[in-house]
Amino acid sequence: MTASAEVTSRSAVLTPPQPSRPTGPRPDLEPEPSSTGERILVATFVAVPMLALLAAIPLAWGWGLGWHDVVLAIVFYAISGLGISMGFHRYFTHGSFKATRGFKIALGVAGTLALEGPVLTWVADHRRHHKYSDQEGDPHSPWRFGDDWKALTKGLLFAHMGWLFGTERTSEQKFCPDWLADSDIVRISRSFAWLVAASLLAPALIGGLWSWSWQGAVTAFFWASLVRVAFLHHVTWSINSICHTFGKEEFEVRDKSRNVSWLAILSFGESWHNLHHSDPTCARHGVLKGQIDIAARVIWVAEKLGWAYAVRWPDESRLTGKQVGRSRKLGSMTKRAGSSATS
Repeated sequence: MTASAEVTSRSAVLTPPQPSRPTGPRPDLEPEPSSTGERILVATFVAVPMLALLAAIPLAWGWGLGWHDVVLAIVFYAISGLGISMGFHRYFTHGSFKATRGFKIALGVAGTLALEGPVLTWVADHRRHHKYSDQEGDPHSPWRFGDDWKALTKGLLFAHMGWLFGTERTSEQKFCPDWLADSDIVRISRSFAWLVAASLLAPALIGGLWSWSWQGAVTAFFWASLVRVAFLHHVTWSINSICHTFGKEEFEVRDKSRNVSWLAILSFGESWHNLHHSDPTCARHGVLKGQIDIAARVIWVAEKLGWAYAVRWPDESRLTGKQVGRSRKLGSMTKRAGSSATS
C-alpha cells in the first residue's frame, strides 16, 4: 500500500461515513424552526444553573451549606437523574422494558424534573440521534465539523451544549408517534413549565420547612435546585460529547460511541455508551463484569415489584459475538443459554 493510500485508509477509519446532504424539506424536522423566545428560554435554563455551579465551590467553603442541603440535593439528583436514565432514555426512547401505568407516569414526571425538555422533545431528539449517529442528521455529534483538533474542539463544544441553541426542531410526529398516541405522556409533556417550577421550588419549600427558616429555603434552592440541575445537565451532555470522542470500544458499533468508566456512577450507568449503541434496546448498559449500572439495578428492583416487565436484559448469545479486543465476562442480569437473566 502506498503512503497516500495508507493515509486515506486511516482517515476513512477515523471519520464516520458522511451520507449526502439532503435537499428540500426534511421529514425529520418540524416545518417551523424553534422561535427566538424558545432559544432564550433554553439559554436561561443553561446559564443560570451554570452560574450557580461556578459559585458553588467558594460558597461551600464559607457559609450557606448544611447537611439538609446535601441530602436534598442528592435526593433530587437521584430522582431526576434516574428519570432521565431509566425513563426518558431506556423506557420512552428505546422500550427496554414495559411499565405499569403508574410507573410510566412516575418516570415521565421524574425525567421532566431534570429540566432537559419535555419528554416528547427529548425522545424525538434521541431517536433521531440513533438513526444518524455521528453522521449527517445527528443533532449533536462531536464529529460534525471534522476530525482535526480544531474541528473536534469545536465539535465537542457543539455536542456538549451548542446544539441546544440551534433552530432545528426534530419532528415528534416522525420519531415518537407511539407516545403522541398516549394521553398520559402528552399531558406530561405539555405540563413541562409546571413541572419545571415544581423541580425548582420543591427543594426550597422542603428546606425551609425542614429548618423552619428562610435561610434554609434559600440555601436549599441554591444547592438542591440550581446546582443540582446544572451538575445533572453537564453529566447528561457529557454522554453526547465525551462518550462519542474518548473511552473504550468494547463492542462493535457503526459510530464513535465509547465507554467512559469514570462517568458511570454520576450518570447512573449511561456512560457505558459503546454497548448502548451496539445494542440500543438492552436495559443494562454496563453489561460486563464490574461495570456499575445503577439504573439497570433499579429497573431490576422495579421488575421484582411488578412495576416493570418484559425487560430486555443482556443476551449472552447476541453480545458475545459483538465483543472486540480482549474478551471479558458478561455480568449479572445476563440471559445465558438455557436460563433467564441472573440476579
